[in-house]
Amino acid sequence: MSQRPLRLGPRSAAAIALISLLGLMAFGWPLLADADSAVTSHAADAPWLFAALLPLLVAVVVATVADSGMDAKAVAMLGVLAAVGAALRPLGAGTAGLEPMFFLMVLSGRVLGPGFGFVLGSVTMFASALLTGGVGPWMPFQMLSMAWFAMGAGLLPHSAALRGRAELLLLAAYGFLASFAYGTVMNLYGWPVVAGQTGADFVPGAPVHENLLRFAVYVLTTSLGWDLGRAALTVVLTLTVGGPLLKALRRATRRANFEAQVTFEAPERPLPGEPPHRT
Repeated sequence: MSQRPLRLGPRSAAAIALISLLGLMAFGWPLLADADSAVTSHAADAPWLFAALLPLLVAVVVATVADSGMDAKAVAMLGVLAAVGAALRPLGAGTAGLEPMFFLMVLSGRVLGPGFGFVLGSVTMFASALLTGGVGPWMPFQMLSMAWFAMGAGLLPHSAALRGRAELLLLAAYGFLASFAYGTVMNLYGWPVVAGQTGADFVPGAPVHENLLRFAVYVLTTSLGWDLGRAALTVVLTLTVGGPLLKALRRATRRANFEAQVTFEAPERPLPGEPPHRT
């Protein structure tokens, strides 16, 4: 019997859509800024983004509880996986983009669903920032990017044919592409305040398509190698240890029985002449 991920209900989807809209605005507003705008740093808007992000994440958890029956056991698993992911991040951070936490986010999002994955990715990045001392204006942007990364794994198709090696290949392909997407989104955070890249400087007030062309040059010349290391490690770990870890996560989910509905049945009345049933 296969374990289906926690479904994404309408309230969960609405909460995630609201957070994602806020995140897209936070990442992309410099592209729409006027030429006279003082686009100097995301340090000014990061506290506001973080302040808005926390209650909205709580809203996602509450909505998931209401929509899919996620209970204390699922929240406990969220904490365990976030702690493991946070512990994995320092093992490779700063070394050619080798970050083993990404493959865990892929597998967790796959097994536990997009809503769970969204919250897990964000909480894991927050915990790892506290663990590594990486707290700064970039942190809420990293939380959003990792939330999208893990959620995407939960949105991948599920079918009987996608089991075993086929499923691992699908997850490896997603992890490879999404690792580049994560790096690209985070580049959009830092690019407006970085200067000195020939032909790649951000120009406030320039047409959006011209700035996007400069951004493409910036990505290709600064972070492509770093993102390749992250993507390659995610593929290798997914294909080598992904199978046993998927089974372990699904077994834990079945035992927790996240979406089981508690029902109460009235005791059977004995027929006339029969002694009452004892329990």
